[in-house]
Amino acid sequence: MSWSWGAPINVYFAHISNSLATVKKNVHIAHMLDLLDALLAPFARLMVALGVPFPDLAERLKAHYVEAARKTCDGKPTDSRLSVMTGLQRRDVARLRDFHPNEPRLTHLSRLISLWQTEADYKGAPIPKGGPAPSFEALAWEVRRDVHPRTMLDTLIAAGTVSVDGESVNLIETSYQPLAGSEDQMAYLARNMGDHLQAATTNITSDVPPYFERAVHYAALSPEQVATLEQQYRDGQMALLEQINQQASQMKAVPSDAPPVRFRAGGYFYFEDAT
Repeated sequence: MSWSWGAPINVYFAHISNSLATVKKNVHIAHMLDLLDALLAPFARLMVALGVPFPDLAERLKAHYVEAARKTCDGKPTDSRLSVMTGLQRRDVARLRDFHPNEPRLTHLSRLISLWQTEADYKGAPIPKGGPAPSFEALAWEVRRDVHPRTMLDTLIAAGTVSVDGESVNLIETSYQPLAGSEDQMAYLARNMGDHLQAATTNITSDVPPYFERAVHYAALSPEQVATLEQQYRDGQMALLEQINQQASQMKAVPSDAPPVRFRAGGYFYFEDAT
């Protein structure tokens, strides 16, 4: 679904304000599978790159199908009912109904960098390697007690997030970017893409889409023009994320009796050869 705000700007609103029941009535399953190719193609490429065999992936996907059907089932979620909803055999449903997805682990180094920028005693300034707070050692122990501060420091140096000058540690980047292919990078992927897909799915299956989700797209631009726009987006996005990080840190310090709520705000900029 798209609208144009003055040629030639096209802004895609990734909101479908129909309920899931309406979607099921109007969209043929085969057509829906064709639409999913845009999601499945990069996912399959990732699985092949990581060496995940298809049978292992299929087994895990079956478990998530059963879990999704169990959560959305009207009435008692019997094996027969879940089998009808998922298209899986009842013996598979019986075997997988106790499956509970694992939450992707939190990246402690991201929290360390965030605290370094927002804590009153740090504020992003250079800090000593060791000793009492404010120091890198104290900050590392605050984030995690089962990983040695030296291990965290070495990882951040390798990622180009910090540098060491004698006994002083300097913050180079305002966010931790894990090394390509590392376990930390996979944790980022799981959480970022997982939350994005959760937001998009909820928007599609809700009468009133609750989550902000927007994208701007163009074609037939030169590589230089796209590079200019990408740099503008990077600068603007980082400035906004740093502002939200600071504000969220201040809010978190205010006591509250309300039930805790988590949020994730992010963005992306993708381009490819249009020919």
